Amino acid sequence: MAGAIIENMSTKKLCIVGGILLVFQIIAFLVGGLIAPGPTSAVSYMSVKCVDVRKNHHKTKWLMPWGPNHCDKIRDIEEAIPREIEANDIVFSVHIPLPSMEMSPWFQFMLFILQLDIAFKLNNQIRENAEVSMDVSLAYRDDMLAEWTEMAHERVPRKLKCTFTSPKTPEHEGRYYECDVLPFMEIGSVAHKFYLLNIRLPVNEKKKINVGIGEIKDIRLVGIHQNGGFTKVWFAMKTFLTPSIFIVMVWYWRRITRMSRPPVLLEKVIFALGISMTFINIPVEWFSIGFDWTWMLLFGDIRQGIFYAMLLSFWIIFCGEHMMDQHERNHIAGYWKQVGPIAVGSFCLFIFDMCERGVQLTNPFYSIWTTDVGTELAMAFIIVAGICLCLYFLFLCFMVFQVFRNISGKQSSLPAMSKVRRLHYEGLIFRFKFLMLITLACAAMTVIFFIVSQVTEGHWKWGGVTVQVNSAFFTGIYGMWNLYVFALMFLYAPSHKNYGEDQSNGDLGVHSGEELQLTTTITHVDGPTEIYKLTRKEAQE
Repeated sequence: MAGAIIENMSTKKLCIVGGILLVFQIIAFLVGGLIAPGPTSAVSYMSVKCVDVRKNHHKTKWLMPWGPNHCDKIRDIEEAIPREIEANDIVFSVHIPLPSMEMSPWFQFMLFILQLDIAFKLNNQIRENAEVSMDVSLAYRDDMLAEWTEMAHERVPRKLKCTFTSPKTPEHEGRYYECDVLPFMEIGSVAHKFYLLNIRLPVNEKKKINVGIGEIKDIRLVGIHQNGGFTKVWFAMKTFLTPSIFIVMVWYWRRITRMSRPPVLLEKVIFALGISMTFINIPVEWFSIGFDWTWMLLFGDIRQGIFYAMLLSFWIIFCGEHMMDQHERNHIAGYWKQVGPIAVGSFCLFIFDMCERGVQLTNPFYSIWTTDVGTELAMAFIIVAGICLCLYFLFLCFMVFQVFRNISGKQSSLPAMSKVRRLHYEGLIFRFKFLMLITLACAAMTVIFFIVSQVTEGHWKWGGVTVQVNSAFFTGIYGMWNLYVFALMFLYAPSHKNYGEDQSNGDLGVHSGEELQLTTTITHVDGPTEIYKLTRKEAQE
């Protein structure tokens, strides 16, 4: 009697394996919660209003907000009036990072959001559907004495969504509008030490450019980047997990190929899941420390999408292979109704990501949410993906119910067996159901920890110990799915325990009548596990 390791391993050894995996899972959460800092940091920047009185406003000269070569500055817009400084001569300058600091490749990415401070004026109010048009130049350098090198130069339009809560009367002039923050810039790598932003608000009344946008007093930015300490912990985890999953994947497939029968669909899908997990584990991010690879964020999204699409497909096929009849099983074409929504949803999210981060590879200021058409298109992709996800979970819940009903129906034949044989199959069924519950628990933990990380402040303090909840979420969930895939490949690998028919039946206390019954219900069916064969024969009958 041959089967999978999960069926032939003794309960004691199985508990030891489960305990070891649980210890590693706890370590994964503790690494993020106690060792790693928070995943990201947010830094506020206040722009400095520089005066550029040169003709034609050449973009070759960069205006520094501070330092030995700082620009000619004004404190506020009112100061520009007596000096006869026009709006087109004002440049909002932002140096990244703050003085006496440097950016690092360990920060991985930079994301900026923009906040406009707009004062209310009776003769210069914000019009309906107003749009601010910014002329933005981005430069970098790696030495404080070096010249700036242009990195990007774009016209950046953004729609204003502002409200004024006070009555629009003369006594309330000077109060600020309440405006929504605006997406501004995203860069997929931090390859340089210093960055400089020069933002102009060109006014052209004939073309209605920057007319009816109120009186902009200041431009504030909030920069978000990944913490270097968290990056190092994350890289270390990926470097450790990559060979671990790869080795067990090779070991698993070698055991499959040594069998006399060809691999069945379920075994192929488990192997594909291991490949996708290995693909997401490979620490190619190490190269981002030495190379300016701005496509790393997009590449990371694609890797995650492939893994989760494979994981969702595995759950469907895993359930289906334990409930379908002989003609439909072991063929991927039999799952097109269930796998179809996964493919459509994944494709929609991929197109959405390409429309956002794909375009940002050449224009870091681009955002699909800044135009009405782009917003509608993005929402359409997200809604379609959400509908596909709902359909998927309906399919999955139905199939899980069918599998448990199928196995429960088969349990009715167990009382006719001998006590030892009955206990053997009851143990196999319990292990199968336990694995199904562990799968649901992993999915539930992912959702729960995501919600907790969103509603908490990012860290908890217990006495003198600070626990970084968000970091624990990332490292813990990442470690959990690695351990889940590891456990699947290990437990569903073919067991080396192959018993002779007489020895097997003798050990289990099976008499001739029971042997005939088991032969007609369980054996002579190819499959990775006895539960697989049992449910397959049940469906066939």
